[in-house]
Amino acid sequence: MRKPKTFRPWNPEQTLLLPPSPVEWLPANHLVFFLLDMAAELDLSAIYAVYEARDPRGVKAYEPRMMVVLLLYAYCVGIPSSRRIERACWEDAAFRVLTGNQQPDHSRISDFRLVHLDALAGLFVQVLRLCQKAGLVSLGNVALDGTKVKANASKHKAMSHERMLKTEAQLEAEIAALLRKAELIDAQEDARYGKGKRGDELPKELQRRQDRLDALRKARAELEAEAAADHARRREQQASTAEEQAAEAAAQVADAEAATAAADNGKSDAEGGAAAQALAKEAQQAERRARSARGRAELARKLAIEKAQAADLTIPDPRIDVDPLAMPSRNLPTTAVGEPKANAQRNFTDPDSHILKGGDGWIQGYNCQAAVDGDHQIIVAVGVSNQASDQHHFVPMLERIVANTGQLPANMIADAGYCSTSSIEASEQRGLDAYLSTSRQEHGKRPRPSRGPAPRDLDARGRMDRKLRSKAGQAIYALRKIIAEPVFGQIKGARGLDRFLLRGLEKVDGEWTLMAITHNIGKRHRAALVAT
Repeated sequence: MRKPKTFRPWNPEQTLLLPPSPVEWLPANHLVFFLLDMAAELDLSAIYAVYEARDPRGVKAYEPRMMVVLLLYAYCVGIPSSRRIERACWEDAAFRVLTGNQQPDHSRISDFRLVHLDALAGLFVQVLRLCQKAGLVSLGNVALDGTKVKANASKHKAMSHERMLKTEAQLEAEIAALLRKAELIDAQEDARYGKGKRGDELPKELQRRQDRLDALRKARAELEAEAAADHARRREQQASTAEEQAAEAAAQVADAEAATAAADNGKSDAEGGAAAQALAKEAQQAERRARSARGRAELARKLAIEKAQAADLTIPDPRIDVDPLAMPSRNLPTTAVGEPKANAQRNFTDPDSHILKGGDGWIQGYNCQAAVDGDHQIIVAVGVSNQASDQHHFVPMLERIVANTGQLPANMIADAGYCSTSSIEASEQRGLDAYLSTSRQEHGKRPRPSRGPAPRDLDARGRMDRKLRSKAGQAIYALRKIIAEPVFGQIKGARGLDRFLLRGLEKVDGEWTLMAITHNIGKRHRAALVAT
């Protein structure tokens, strides 16, 4: 007789289906326990200070350290949504172990993230230092790269300045027509029924158009204010450069006059006098250019103040020195007087986001930067901007690497998008061995190797191009594909970051930093597993 097939016992109504202790629900080397141990080493005083300043009465808050670990674990496993985190606290054993079988509401989770976003982003350096302490960061080869991530806004909600003006005029005409129609209807009803109404109620069609017109005028004013502020900053930079050149020219004239006065023979006096006169003429021209540039900068500054006041925004001051750690902002196209050009755009849903060219075509999003150490793909610096080009990100990201780690990397690798004369010269001034591609290379093809002695008259790009065409330069630059690019694949592909949840540049920067923090935590955890 054939023995019947047997199966494992299954009884959903069993009282103790899981072990009595929640700690026994997970293996000993689980990421949850690693995070709980790491949380004890993190300084969360900035978060606790917010609670200590509040009234102690009322509903008790969840333990802040538990909420921090909950968010970090959720981002580690690719669950950034507060509603999905709440559901996981009910359904996922790992989340239940982490929270001590507590289930915070999604609104509590979302509010905690928003209120403490800056403090959470500040954990990046602490986690990075723990990775350095574990020997996962050497700063031997650091690769810099960027990726475009969609904003929590549709690109179809963006409007150009030209279209804003046309739509505004169209809405004004429609509102005027509706007002005339409403007046006619009111007159007919008054004649038929008498004056029984107040007469100040707006029809629904008119109210909807008026709301659209108000939103459109606000967006246009903000776009014009941003364009004027960008124009003022550029004019201020041009004026500062012109004044520096004028000061250098004046110093050269003084040196030439001193040299002429010290000369002994008449021939030298004549030659020196002619040279001094030529330098004096150039200095006068440089002084005129500086005065003219300063005048244009003052006009641009006044326009920026006027536009900022009209849009009810903070008044900008382009004369304030730019923070070296600050990421570049988008440069809106402007006319010579500082007005936005017809193609300058602004998004109604997330005004800080920008139209960018991504891998899937044009998107409404942000340019997210990451500098990655080559040893264990630890992220050593991050940043977010709405500037489409990578070219202006090299120096700020380099400054952030130094600020986070306390030292320069041995080698800095970046693709052609970061290459510029200013970036190369900044690397040379700091003594950094940078490898910036001077041109885009076709896939699978290597540049022709350099041969013979280097020419003496090479400029910065020429020197960089020659270094990259050497065998050592090609070998180091090839590391970029196995250092930085896999990190973006892990964040966007494996952990599902295809769109930010938050809106606004500051909040998006905090969310991107959270992704980098949890990426480093995952690398640190895997390294600990390998070590055991």
